Amino acid sequence: MSDLILTPNIDGVDDFYAELIATHEGLSDADSNALNARLVLILANHVGDRAVLSAAMQAAKDA
Repeated sequence: MSDLILTPNIDGVDDFYAELIATHEGLSDADSNALNARLVLILANHVGDRAVLSAAMQAAKDA
């Protein structure tokens, strides 16, 4: 796998953001946090590259 991509790389990024926000509508804070955790784990599994995942965690922490 390649290095972590930090530049915009999602087709229809505004539509994706709207869908992400809509997914959280009506959820309690706890349920929203749980959804985010599940989503992170699903996407991390899809990426599968520990070096990229570590770089992503560090980038998120530094942001």
